[in-house]
Amino acid sequence: MIVVFRWLLRIATGLIVMIAAGLALVWYFAARSLPDYDMTAEVAGIGAPVEIVRDISDVPHVFGASDRDVFFGLGWAHAQDRLWQMIMLRRTAQGRLAELFGERALASDMLLRRFDLYGLARASVAAQDAQTQAALDAYSAGVNAWLAEVNEGARGRGAPEMWLFNHAIAPWQPADSIAILKLMALRSTTQVQAEVRRARTSLLIPPERLADILPDDPLAPTLSLPPYAALMPGLPRYAADTTAPDPFSPVAQDVALAAASNAWAAGPARSASGSTLLAADPHVELTAPALFYLARLELASGGVIGATIPGVPVVISGRSADLGWGVTGAWADDQDVFVEEVNPANAGQYRGPDGWVDFEHRDSIIEVKGRAPVTITLQWTENGPVIPPDQYNLGTIRPPGHVTAIAWTALDAADTSMTAAMRIMRASSVSDALAAGALFVAPAEMLTVADRNHVAVKLIGRLPMRDPDSLTQGRMPGFGYLPQNRWQGFFPYADNPGVTDPPGGIVGHTNNRVTDAPFPRHVSFTWGDSTRIARWAFLMQQRAVHSRDSFIEAQLDTVSQSARDLLPLVGADLWFTGEAAPEGTPERRRQDALALLAEWNGEMSEHMPEPLIYAAWMRALQERLIRDELGPLASVYTHVDARFIERVFRNTGGAGVWCDVLQSAPVETCTDIARMALDDALVWLGDHYGSTLESLRWGDAHVATHDHETLGATPLLSWIVNIRQPVSGGDDTLNRGLTRGSGAAPFEDVEGAGYRGVYDFADPDSSVFITSTGQSGHPLSRYYDDLGALWRRGEYIPMSLDPQLARAGAAGVTHLLPAGG
Repeated sequence: MIVVFRWLLRIATGLIVMIAAGLALVWYFAARSLPDYDMTAEVAGIGAPVEIVRDISDVPHVFGASDRDVFFGLGWAHAQDRLWQMIMLRRTAQGRLAELFGERALASDMLLRRFDLYGLARASVAAQDAQTQAALDAYSAGVNAWLAEVNEGARGRGAPEMWLFNHAIAPWQPADSIAILKLMALRSTTQVQAEVRRARTSLLIPPERLADILPDDPLAPTLSLPPYAALMPGLPRYAADTTAPDPFSPVAQDVALAAASNAWAAGPARSASGSTLLAADPHVELTAPALFYLARLELASGGVIGATIPGVPVVISGRSADLGWGVTGAWADDQDVFVEEVNPANAGQYRGPDGWVDFEHRDSIIEVKGRAPVTITLQWTENGPVIPPDQYNLGTIRPPGHVTAIAWTALDAADTSMTAAMRIMRASSVSDALAAGALFVAPAEMLTVADRNHVAVKLIGRLPMRDPDSLTQGRMPGFGYLPQNRWQGFFPYADNPGVTDPPGGIVGHTNNRVTDAPFPRHVSFTWGDSTRIARWAFLMQQRAVHSRDSFIEAQLDTVSQSARDLLPLVGADLWFTGEAAPEGTPERRRQDALALLAEWNGEMSEHMPEPLIYAAWMRALQERLIRDELGPLASVYTHVDARFIERVFRNTGGAGVWCDVLQSAPVETCTDIARMALDDALVWLGDHYGSTLESLRWGDAHVATHDHETLGATPLLSWIVNIRQPVSGGDDTLNRGLTRGSGAAPFEDVEGAGYRGVYDFADPDSSVFITSTGQSGHPLSRYYDDLGALWRRGEYIPMSLDPQLARAGAAGVTHLLPAGG
C-alpha cells in the first residue's frame, strides 16, 4: 500500500510540475510580445527622429519634425499596442476571416465580399487629397516598421493571439485604413434590418396596429404606407428566420444595436468660464480591448488629442488647442432594400425600368481553413450588390423569382470620408470643421464642434434623394425596376440639418430626430432615441451656466426618463389597491415590489434593486403585449420600447387593444396585463437572483461584457481575456448601458460609451477623457484593463497637450531614428 501511495504521489507531483512548466512556457511565449516602451530603433521611412512619449496611462504623445513623421509614429504605436485588433478589422473588411477561423467565419466573409468594401477602399485611395494620401502612406510605413521590428527582434509574433492563429501578416496599405472606416459605417447602420422588420411585421398585423409598434415618428403614430403584402403579393404571413446568429458578422443582429452616442456643447453665454465646453461619448459594442485608442499627435497645425481607431490615422473625437469635436450616429436612412425580379428565361438578367438588364458579376475565391476554397459569384444591379436570402433575414420578405439588392451610401469608389476626417482634425474653427464635413460620405454622423467662441452641430454624410412618389419611402423593401422607388442622387451638403450658435447657447444630439422636414427631406423615419434627449434637455436647462464638472455629471447620469414616464402609467391601478396578503405569497411579493418602485426616482444604479425589478417587469409586459399578435416574430423585438408601452396604456389611436389576448375568451384590460407581467417578472427574478427583493442588485444582472472578440468564448482563456464589471445605467439613460435583450442573461450590458471626453476651452489642459478598457491589446499587459476600473467608476484621466506633463512619470519613451542617419 505504501508503495502504491508513493507512486501516486510521484505521478501527481510529476503532473503538477508538467502543468506548471506548460503554463510557464505559455506565459513566456505570450509575454514575448509585450512591447518595450523604453527603446530606440532605427527605421526606414522617416526624415528626422520621432519621439513617442507614453504618459502614465500609456497614452502615446507623438512628436516629429513633420506631419509625415508624426503619422509614422502613430502607425508604430497602434501596431505596437493593438496589432491583433488591426489585423482582425482589416480581415473583416476584406472578407478574409475564414482563412484563420475556418467555416464558422465563412458567412461573414461572403457578405463582406458581396459589399466589396475592400475593393471600394482601394479605389478610394486616389480620391483623397495629397495631404491625406501622405498621411496614409506614412502611417502604413509606421505599421510596417513595427512588423519588421517584430520579425527581426523575435517579439513573440507581435501579439499572443498569433501563436494560436498563425498566418502571414501582409504589409499595411493606405486602402486598409479606408476599408476600416467603411467597416465602421457598416457597423453603424441598421436601416436594412429596420426595413425587413417592418415588412415582416406588416405581414402579420393591420396598418393601424403597425402604427402603434413601428410608428413613422415615435411622437406621432401615423402610417401612410400600404401593407407590405399589397406591395409584394404571394408572401406568407410569417416565414422563419433565414439568418443564423454569426459571432463574426460586423452587421448588428438587432436594430437597437445601431451606433448610438451623445455629444453636446455650450457656448460662452452658457458657460461659467466664459468660453465653450464640449462633451462627447460615442457608444459602441463593448469589447476587450476597446474599439478606441487614446493618442496625441503634434502636427504642424498644432497638437491634437483624443480617440483614434487602431488602423485609422485620425482622431475621431477629440480636441486641439482651439477646437473640440465629437460625432454621434445620425440614424439617417442611408440604405434601401430593392427586390429585383429575375428573368425566368435567363437567370443572368433582372428587370430594369426599360426591360431586362444583365447582372454585373464576377467570381470571388474565399480561402477556408480546413477545407477547399469556396468560390462565390458576386452580382450587382443598378441599385447595388445582390445580397442572398441568408443575410439580414432577406429570405423572409423576398417573393419567389426575385433577388434582393442593397443601395447604401458607403458603396462609393471615390469615398472622401478619410479626407474629411483629416481636415476636421486639423481645423482651427467651427467654420473650418463644418466646411470639411462636406467631403464626408459615410457613415452619416452628427458632428458637434466648438471653438473658443462658437458651437455648432451639423449632419455630415450623404443623404439619399428619394422620389416623392416612392411607394415605400425607404421604410420597406420595394421593387427595384420601378423608377419612383430608385434613388435620384444625393441632397447637397448645404441642405443637411444643422445649427450654429443657437439663441439658447447649447447644441446637442443623442441620436434623436433632428428635423421636422417631411419626406423626402426627412433624413429618417427610424431614430435611435426619443427619451435620452428629454433627460439631456432637462439637465441642460436646469442650470443657467455650465462647467466642465456639470458636463461630466450629465455624461454620467443614470436616471431613466422612460422609467419615470412608464411606472406611474403602468402601475396606476396597481399601487396600494391590493388586499392584505400573507408573507411569501405572490400577492405580497407584488405589493412589496410596487412599494419599492413607488419610492424610486428612476436612477439605474448598480447597487439598487428597483432597476432590476423595473427592467424585468417592462420586459415581461412587452412580451405579453405582443406575443399573441406577432407569434414567433415577437422575438425580433428584443428591447423594451417605452413609447410603444406608453401608447398602449394611454390608448393612443386605439392602441389599448394590444392588452387583450386574442386567443382567450375574456377581454383582458391593461391593468390585468400589467399585474400578470409583474408576477411573471417576480417569478423570473426569484428563479435567477433570489426571492428577497431588497437583496436584488441591478449590477448582478447588468454586467458590462468587455469580451475578447476572438478568444472571449474559449474556455479558460476567457477568464484571462474578458473583462466583466457590474455597471449602472440602462437602455435609455445618458450613461447608456444597452442590454443584450435576449438569451439567458438579457440584462447584460453589451454596448456603452467606448470613449468619454469633456473639453473646456477656458482651460483646455483641464479637459479629460477615458476609454472603457485600457490602451494595450495584450492581456498580460498592466495597461490592458487599467482604464476600465476608472471608466466604471465614472472617472477620467487628464487630456493635456503639455509635453512636460506627458513626460512626468512617463511609462516609457520610444526614440525612432532614421535608418543610416
